[in-house]
Amino acid sequence: MPAPDRKRTRIQAENEDRIVSKSLDVFSKYGYRGSTVDQIAAAAGMSKANVLYYFKSKNDIYLAVLEGTLEIWLNPLTELDAEGDALLEIQRYIQVKLKLSRTSPAASRLFANEILQGAPMIGPYLKTELKELVDSKVAILTKWMKQGEIKTFEPVHLLFLIWSTTQHYADFAIQISALDSSPKSKLYKDAENFLDSVLIEGLKGPKYSGVVGSDEY
Repeated sequence: MPAPDRKRTRIQAENEDRIVSKSLDVFSKYGYRGSTVDQIAAAAGMSKANVLYYFKSKNDIYLAVLEGTLEIWLNPLTELDAEGDALLEIQRYIQVKLKLSRTSPAASRLFANEILQGAPMIGPYLKTELKELVDSKVAILTKWMKQGEIKTFEPVHLLFLIWSTTQHYADFAIQISALDSSPKSKLYKDAENFLDSVLIEGLKGPKYSGVVGSDEY
C-alpha cells in the first residue's frame, strides 16, 4: 500500500492526516462496509467534496488508515534486538504493546475487524512483508533458545500469545470495563505486572539454572 508519490503542502498534509485520523475512529466502530464517506467527512469536520479532493474513494481512505495502523502496531516488533538481553527485549515488547492498546485502541480494533473479514485489503501483505518480519523475529527467539536464555518452544506461538493478551485490552475494552471497574491506569499496570510474572518468569531458560541450552531448534 504505497503512499501517493507527490509533494504535499503543509495544509494538504494537515488535512490528509486529519482525514486519516478521524477515519480510524469511524472504520474501527462501523467496519469498512458500515462506514461511509459522509460519516468520515462529518468526523473530520469537512465537506464530503473536500474529503474526496484528497482521497478518490472510501477504499483509498481505508488503505491509508490501514497503512498507518500497521506501522504503529508493527514498529515495536521490528525493534526486537537480537543482541539485547532476551527477557528484557521481550518484556519491553510486551510493555509497548500494552501501551498501544491503551493509547490507540481504535487501531487495534480496526486491524482485528480487517482480519475477521478475511483480510480482504491486506491479505497479500500478511503473506509477504508480515511473514518476512515474523520469520526474522522467530529466528531471534530461536537463537535465544539455543543460548539457553529462554525455554525451548515453537517460537511463533510466543508472538501469537503476546498479541492476543495485549490487544485483548483494546479489542474487548467494553467487556473488560464491565468486569473490572479499576481506573485504566491501574488496570494496565496490573496487566503488565501479571504478564511479567507469568510470561517473563515462565520464559527463563536453562541459563538461569546453570543448565546448557537446547539445540532442538
